[in-house]
Amino acid sequence: MTNMRAKLRLGSVIPLPDGAGGVAQERLSFHGVAASSYPADGSDENNTFAKFSPSAVFEIVVANPALIGEFTPGDTFYVDFTPVA
Repeated sequence: MTNMRAKLRLGSVIPLPDGAGGVAQERLSFHGVAASSYPADGSDENNTFAKFSPSAVFEIVVANPALIGEFTPGDTFYVDFTPVA
């Protein structure tokens, strides 16, 4: 299997409380990149990603205290998928 790279935009961050008034975890929901319009020559990078991965939904719950509060909706990330032997 070949490695794959996706380009995802963070749609929402949902804090998950710890029961003591703090945040223990965050649920991050991502979707594939897209735009309402692209340059006529198709040169926009998001256009290339959308062409080959027209739909994507990815959700992860983060429990690492160093990462809580570090993600902002609208931010875009490359996500690399590498097979495990």
